[in-house]
Amino acid sequence: MRYVLRDLDYFKKTMECPGRGAPYTVRDLAEASGVSRSQIGRLLTAELDNLDVNDAHAIAEALGVAVLVIFLPPVSPKQGHAVTETPPYRKE
Repeated sequence: MRYVLRDLDYFKKTMECPGRGAPYTVRDLAEASGVSRSQIGRLLTAELDNLDVNDAHAIAEALGVAVLVIFLPPVSPKQGHAVTETPPYRKE
């Protein structure tokens, strides 16, 4: 199951002003969360837009925010894809 990053700019701002103290560098966040520096770096450069559910929770915990503040969960556990846009409405 993968969680999709909601908003890159907000993620960067949360790293600059986390709920738990001093700003995080990529290295600091990697150490605090246990998520690899390369994954965090790829999130910050928009090369990667999703993470494993455990990594998403670990990053949110390290930043001191709820996971849903920075990540979107999948629509259902079976699908493994997050909703990124609203569904179209049917015209009757």
